[in-house]
Amino acid sequence: MHLLYLDDSGSPPDRTQVYFVLAGFATFERQAYWLSEALDQVVSTVSHLTPPDPELHGSPLFHGKDDWKRVPTLQRIQVLKDSLNVLGKSHVSNRVFAVAVRKSRAPKEPVEFCVEQLCNRFDRYLQRLYLKGDAQRGLILFDKHASETAIQNLARDFRTKGHSWGFVRNFAEVPVFLDSKASRLIQLADLVAYAVFRNFEHGDSQFFDLIKHRFDSDSGTIHGLVHYS
Repeated sequence: MHLLYLDDSGSPPDRTQVYFVLAGFATFERQAYWLSEALDQVVSTVSHLTPPDPELHGSPLFHGKDDWKRVPTLQRIQVLKDSLNVLGKSHVSNRVFAVAVRKSRAPKEPVEFCVEQLCNRFDRYLQRLYLKGDAQRGLILFDKHASETAIQNLARDFRTKGHSWGFVRNFAEVPVFLDSKASRLIQLADLVAYAVFRNFEHGDSQFFDLIKHRFDSDSGTIHGLVHYS
C-alpha cells in the first residue's frame, strides 16, 4: 500500500497570513519504517532534551517553542534541515505533494480546496503506478485536525459523488487521522508543510529547497505542487 502523510501549515481564519498550505509525502509502506528510524537518529543527535523524545514540528523548531525552547537556534535549524533531508535523500519512490493557496483568491474554502486537489493528485499518481504494473491501493493519513469530520466526508463524497475532475478510484479507505505524538512520519509531513508555507508566505526557501526535487512529476511535468495565487 502507498501511504500519503499530510499536515497543514497556516490558519484559514488568520487574517495576518496570506497563504494556507496542505502538504506531505507519499511512501510505500515498506519505506515507512526506515524513514521513521532515520528521523529518530536526527533527534538523537541533540543532547539534554526535555522531554528526551520531542516531536518534530516546524514552527516550534524554527522559533524555539515547546519542546525545543532550550535548544540553541543553530541546532534547531539544523534539526529541521536534517529531518527534511531524510526525505530529500530517501528512496526515489518517495514523492512530495503540496498545495499552497492564497486564501483571498481561493475558489472555495481553503481546506476543502486543498483536500480536493491532493486527493485528485494522489489518485492520479496511483493510477500512473497501476498502468506501470503496480496495483497497490493508497491511504491518506492526516494529523489530528479540527476538520476531521469534514475531511472524511469530503473524501467519501469524492469516491461516491465525484470531484471537479471525476471520481477517486484508487483509495483503500477514507482518510485516517493520527496523533502526531505517535508517528514520526506525521511529524515529517508537518515539516514539509512548514517548508512550503515559509517559501510562499515569507519568501524563505532554505527548507523548501531541500525537498523541491521530490515533488511528484512525470515526463518532466510536476504534478505534486499546486501554487494557487
